[in-house]
Amino acid sequence: MSTRTALSSLRRLATSPSSTLRVWSSLLRDNDVSRAIDDNPTALNEMGYDAWGYHPESAKVLYSLARIIHAYFRPVVHGIENVPSGRVLLVPNHSGQLPFDAMVVATSCLLSASPPRLVRSMVERWTPTLPFINEAFTRSGCVVGDPINCRNLLEAENAILVFPEGARGCGKTWQNRYKLTEFGRGFMRLALEAKAPIVPIAVIGAEEAIASISNLKPIARLFGAPYLPVPALLPLLGPLAFLPMPVKMHIHFGEPLHFDGPFDDEDEIIERKVQIVVDRVQDLIDKGLRARKSIF
Repeated sequence: MSTRTALSSLRRLATSPSSTLRVWSSLLRDNDVSRAIDDNPTALNEMGYDAWGYHPESAKVLYSLARIIHAYFRPVVHGIENVPSGRVLLVPNHSGQLPFDAMVVATSCLLSASPPRLVRSMVERWTPTLPFINEAFTRSGCVVGDPINCRNLLEAENAILVFPEGARGCGKTWQNRYKLTEFGRGFMRLALEAKAPIVPIAVIGAEEAIASISNLKPIARLFGAPYLPVPALLPLLGPLAFLPMPVKMHIHFGEPLHFDGPFDDEDEIIERKVQIVVDRVQDLIDKGLRARKSIF
């Protein structure tokens, strides 16, 4: 940036709050992130938002910040070529107490896939109650995990990131690490209805980022949260125990799975198809753990 441009930017900072926001936004944007988002056009209204509140210009800033967290975990991405173009459901294991796994998977798809894929992440229904977080998630493309939202996004040829374990998986304790909890059936019915492939994904490393030894559910319910982890280092580090360790994550994208049949089939039949995905994700986890040399 030239001296003249810098002085001009400072004058705008001093005279206009809206200009301040624009200047900071331009400073925070990562060029690779901006190009990748521009490569994912979507239908916008006259204000620059899509039907679910996604705002590409805000997403460029938010994903640029996410890239910093992404770099903190130094992810090694395997099999990203398995993510197809068009509609697809991305189904990983869930863990880590905080959604760092979702952030790393989504950022990897944006920056490592060819062509880049802007992932629409399905979030828990309580997420909109979180101040600031709710708006940031929405502007970056996250959507409440409602079947109608997901179906409409798939019909618009989006890549959907869904964690069928839900909060049960994210909040699992240390003794249950890398063991999948029960998968819901909703994602399978959506895949069948939209005729969308499912890409199984294993995230290795998030379990060690914030190792929880217990879950204070009664206290969590007071705040309307699904769980409240007790980090292993809490007595020693105090509140700093909630900061993630700089583990190295490995993201393993499996080959797409295709399923046929009516989406409103009997639960027992849907469950058998879900189990195929569960087994494939667990297989990717087991292979990833065997291949990993160190958590760092």
